[in-house]
Amino acid sequence: MRMIRSGKFTGKKILLLDKEPKTKNDRTWCFWEKENGFFDEVVYRKWDRVSFLSNEFSSAMNITPYQYKMIRGIDFYQYCFTEIAKQNSIEMVYADVKKWEYEKDDLLLRLNDREFRLFATGTHIFNSIYKPGEQNKKSIRLLQHFKGWLIETAKPSFDPAQATIMDFRMHQQHGTTFAYVLPFSATSALVEYTLFTKELLPPEEYDKELGNYIHSFLGIDEYTVQEQEFGVIPMTNEKFSFAGNGWQIGTAGGQTKASSGYTFQFIQKQSQQVVDYLITGKNLNYLPAAPKRFRFYDNTLLYILYHNKLAGDKIFTQLFKKNKPRQVLRFLDNESSVKDELKIISSLPTLPFLKAALRQL
Repeated sequence: MRMIRSGKFTGKKILLLDKEPKTKNDRTWCFWEKENGFFDEVVYRKWDRVSFLSNEFSSAMNITPYQYKMIRGIDFYQYCFTEIAKQNSIEMVYADVKKWEYEKDDLLLRLNDREFRLFATGTHIFNSIYKPGEQNKKSIRLLQHFKGWLIETAKPSFDPAQATIMDFRMHQQHGTTFAYVLPFSATSALVEYTLFTKELLPPEEYDKELGNYIHSFLGIDEYTVQEQEFGVIPMTNEKFSFAGNGWQIGTAGGQTKASSGYTFQFIQKQSQQVVDYLITGKNLNYLPAAPKRFRFYDNTLLYILYHNKLAGDKIFTQLFKKNKPRQVLRFLDNESSVKDELKIISSLPTLPFLKAALRQL
């Protein structure tokens, strides 16, 4: 989409490979942003007031100049693929990518039912297929997994002007567990049950906990489930590289924030950088990476969560209780200053974080 909008790639041949057509509303992307963004035309809802809830601290926060935005998967797919279909220079192929390799001056792409032989010189291949690396003693792999219900209630039950981004009041028996609620109207909302754990739950457990949360914490007994979604995001200290056999993008290129699972905005930033470099003819090997200190922070928190050194709900409660919401959002976006970071770090329990930090060094 960025290539198309730039107008600088007319005449360039682009082959776009995907496993299958995107025809279902199978996921939701949430993020915060100050200005109108690249995909603002398909933002389904946005809020400038959000809530954080826990047993020890609760707050309704105005996050201006940020807005918390939500994009539905189906809207995103239809918007992008309608525009892509207009481009004569883009060929769309649906298939499983088995392998790609270089043979002398050719790039060979092997699919499940065919293969492409491309002239390698001047050809860029971008890969977003994530494959976990080899495990070792220092490997940390948590899963952020979630199930969501879009519910319609019999009577007004939500404030459409305020979203709940984290509600830790539910039990923490499985590990770090919270819900979030994105209201679309007074009678409609997306309710997500989210965990950071080593293993997935049995399928029926997600439904049970969603029902319990809606009844016990939202006080809703009469509702219908209009849509459902389920997803899993890797949270790992694995080292990622943009350069390799092709250029690695998305989660495969390290654009999922290891300590929170947030991915959408990091992908947007990297995508714009890539297109800018291609337009100006800069070497992609020099594409700037995120400052190393943010990886250090992420790995420290991952270590604490993975080894149960401190409960996740306690950490996030302190984070939001002792810091301004805008500072927290900047920190989670890898856009904070060192001064902000020192304040945020000092607001967290000293001993567990110090021990975990020393291990990362």
